[in-house]
Amino acid sequence: MDHQIQLADYLFRRLYQAGVRAVHGVPGDYNITALDYIVPAGLEWVGNCNELNAGYAADGYARVNGIGAFTTTFGVGELSAINAVAGAYAEMSPVVHVVGTPSRAFQKQGRRIHHTLCTGEPSDYTIYSEMTVKITTARENLVDEATATAQIDRALRECILQSRPVYIQLPTDMVTALVPSAALATPLDLSPPPHDQDTKRLAANHILRKIYASKQPFLLVDAGTSRYGATDEANDLARRTGFVTCTTPFGKSIINETMANFHGVYGTTGKRVFSSWVDSCDLIIYIGPRVSNINTYGFTTIPRPEVSITFDQNLVTVCGSQTYNVPVKATLQEVLDHLDAAQLPKYTPYPNLPSPQQDLASLTPAQPVDALAHDTFWERMSHFFRPGDIIMTETGTSSTGGREFVLPENTRLINSSIWLSIGFMLPAAQGVCLAQRQGQMQGRTILFEGDGSYQVTAQELSTIIRKRLDLIIFLMNNNGYTIERLIHGRDAEYNEVAPWRYLESPSCFGAPADGYDVQTARVETWGEMHALLADEKFHTGHGLRMVEVMLDTYDAPEALKSLTARNIKAYQQKN
Repeated sequence: MDHQIQLADYLFRRLYQAGVRAVHGVPGDYNITALDYIVPAGLEWVGNCNELNAGYAADGYARVNGIGAFTTTFGVGELSAINAVAGAYAEMSPVVHVVGTPSRAFQKQGRRIHHTLCTGEPSDYTIYSEMTVKITTARENLVDEATATAQIDRALRECILQSRPVYIQLPTDMVTALVPSAALATPLDLSPPPHDQDTKRLAANHILRKIYASKQPFLLVDAGTSRYGATDEANDLARRTGFVTCTTPFGKSIINETMANFHGVYGTTGKRVFSSWVDSCDLIIYIGPRVSNINTYGFTTIPRPEVSITFDQNLVTVCGSQTYNVPVKATLQEVLDHLDAAQLPKYTPYPNLPSPQQDLASLTPAQPVDALAHDTFWERMSHFFRPGDIIMTETGTSSTGGREFVLPENTRLINSSIWLSIGFMLPAAQGVCLAQRQGQMQGRTILFEGDGSYQVTAQELSTIIRKRLDLIIFLMNNNGYTIERLIHGRDAEYNEVAPWRYLESPSCFGAPADGYDVQTARVETWGEMHALLADEKFHTGHGLRMVEVMLDTYDAPEALKSLTARNIKAYQQKN
């Protein structure tokens, strides 16, 4: 007889094999017995303050680790987390959501039990899972011992290959159900779907002909590049061609920003505007598009199809007419394998293209008495970063300002350019910190977050303290929702937030703890900021470092001011 193990044991051991090392979540009566199997499977349990935060944390963990997982109870728990799951779907983060559900017998009988809508209809037990259909890439209900292990494997495969969340239901009576353990001896099949080699070669040859014939090419890299596993190939293409290279806001940090041909985030506002030059390009290589109004400056930076080669996950489109059903990573590698440097176009780039590295080097030093302000804050903070750092910018002024960072090699920026759920970044930072520690990665986690966003999920600071995670927080205190003030209601009460004593929150949430160092500071001038950043203890980033950065209520990055003003004007003209 085949050796058997309990289903929950199989599930969590398979998660470990998939690369997960921690499970986030909140215990509830329908998932609590399954939690006993997490630690024996080699996983770390991270209890979060609520289910929404658990989903955010698992998302942050997944963006660094390659896959994340969290668990909630049926109904009230999973619905609290559904916003996080939708965000992971929109921004392509591979998260496994395990939902503990009532027993199969209760479901079959249609019992009117808690956490259901108590209608007595069969839909009481299906309605929540139906809500996830549009925001997950796979859904599995483990109700049959004969198929449960294959269902788990299928869900994990889709999660990783599609880089999107999946949903697994585990009824309480299935936790201890016996299933064959033999599959654990076989590695998960994570090989990409097969593609036609001849089609790939045809696509690569077509692309190379376009490259060799071009006179003014441009390389634009978006967030899909990393989600599809093509980061190395995109960097190789930029390095070997020397083409003018930019990223979108969502794609920032995918390209090595120390390359001489890297020219920053391509936009239509602020000081780094060269859309007229891009408009005159006869070839645009557009890798991993993730189009949204935020990621394209109000749809103004979408490359013209007729001159673009667009690399999507499994589809390459050449100049808006010819399409090839081939994967981006393999096709880019095929192009690189046959790239002839001698045939690359020789052209002199537009002389006014921005150079982030040169701009930073030429920036006039701030005077100690100068107040902190958005106009130069983000660019100046670039001096604080070092290789290996993971930098996170919350939705709003931080996310827009972070586009001005000039990043060292091997530095990663995490922002949101599609979902934009404020409060996401603090719990996500908890997941990122944990992934860094478990992976023994060099570098610090550095979070820039506004005061309004912090108030949404502040309680997750307690998890960071309890887990003794290393995190640097720059809390941008501009007295409310500044980005909303720019859009509408400059002095309206609804754009105000309560005046918290932010630097007291670590002590409120359990710090100091034994063996865990906490440092707080409040800065208003560049003299105070420079003194803090020169402190080696602060610089190392061990423990919790929390800095309250005082800014004017109406101050914002120039690019954000210009963009919101332009959008408001366009709206008024239309209406």
